Amino acid sequence: MQKLWTKNFTIITLGTVISMLGNAVSGFAIGLMVYDFTESTLKYALFMVCYSLPRVLMPLLAGPYIDRFSRRKLIYSLDFFSSGMYVVIALVLAAGWFNYYAFLLVSLLVGAIDSVYAVSYESLYPMLIPKGCFSKAYSISSLIYPLASTIMVPVAGICYNTIGLIPLFAFNAVSFAVAAIFETQIKVDEAHVKSRQSERFNAKRFVSDLKEGANYLRAEKGLLCICLYFFATMLFTSAETTLALPFFRSSDPDTFRSLIPGLLDIPLFSSAEGRGVAIYTFVMSMATVGRLIGGTLHYSVKLPAKRKYAIALFVYCATCVISGVYLFTSVEIMCVLMLMSGILGVNSYNIRISSTQNYVPDEKRGRYNGITSMIMTSGSLIGQLLFGTLGEAFDTRLLISCAMAVNLLCIVIMVFGRNEVKAIYNNDV
Repeated sequence: MQKLWTKNFTIITLGTVISMLGNAVSGFAIGLMVYDFTESTLKYALFMVCYSLPRVLMPLLAGPYIDRFSRRKLIYSLDFFSSGMYVVIALVLAAGWFNYYAFLLVSLLVGAIDSVYAVSYESLYPMLIPKGCFSKAYSISSLIYPLASTIMVPVAGICYNTIGLIPLFAFNAVSFAVAAIFETQIKVDEAHVKSRQSERFNAKRFVSDLKEGANYLRAEKGLLCICLYFFATMLFTSAETTLALPFFRSSDPDTFRSLIPGLLDIPLFSSAEGRGVAIYTFVMSMATVGRLIGGTLHYSVKLPAKRKYAIALFVYCATCVISGVYLFTSVEIMCVLMLMSGILGVNSYNIRISSTQNYVPDEKRGRYNGITSMIMTSGSLIGQLLFGTLGEAFDTRLLISCAMAVNLLCIVIMVFGRNEVKAIYNNDV
């Protein structure tokens, strides 16, 4: 069993790393491309909203299927489809054709695929982990995206201004195809499929399964408090995720201050036109480096089970403060703050995800992940639309600071349900 788990875990980790390398490139580049073509914060925010819109409903609708059918087959099928889709995008761009509204439709499709894949992956991943190894396994998992971003986002920023988007999307198509091939080699006993093979799955059964998942979450006060808090967090942190890139991209070069004389005159930052993007890339890379360090620390250092809730609460508060103030500081301090935010944030993420996935029964995990994904994405969607609209009229830094202040107050949700949340978080997993 241990040997099989090691093989499966290695396969899915390698597959995820490869797909994330390509996804990190296209995710950064396509957003920057849309903003450059439109030069509108609102249109950029609408593009993000179209990506997020299917992430509201699709996880909810996919949950009952994920709890009845093969999660393994679903994830590699979606990766093969994504590979083909990025080939088409590369060919369209090669023909010199760009249409904002067509790319809005593409973002809807990508959002639908990503949302179903995410829930399927989150529901399959715990099945590959033996009891007692959840914390370490999710520490490794949390390193994947920061590693991919640390390597590829700076590369994407350079390639965007040199070779353009077409080779980046071609690379993304190859990466998804390779990831899918890896995923076909996973061998896992999907007991949830066997246990329900005798039941006919129709519309009535679908609705019944959906209600069962909702009733389960409603009855679990600890899980419900976590979901509600992260709805609020996703809503208010959308101020930063929506407005940070446009702020850096459109700010006057003199907006950025440095404590080191001549730092902003080096070739990386010297172009007035590209200085904002270069600084954004550099600063955000520090956050991903922080996540990489934090994930490594979480794997190496075992947190005391009885302190996990308190650690998570401290991190929630600290990251709110950091996000609210860093845009008012010099470039060097921005980097330090983002590094700290990454280190802290990945540890609270590991506490939450390993604890909740260990707590929820396998036969309900797809629906739980689908419902919680819908709740959190709804917060993100509302926030993107709200702050994208407000960003057209109000100072970006002030908006983000106010949003983070309100987010800080929302921690009362976790305090209110502390006993039930502690029963989930404070476990040795």
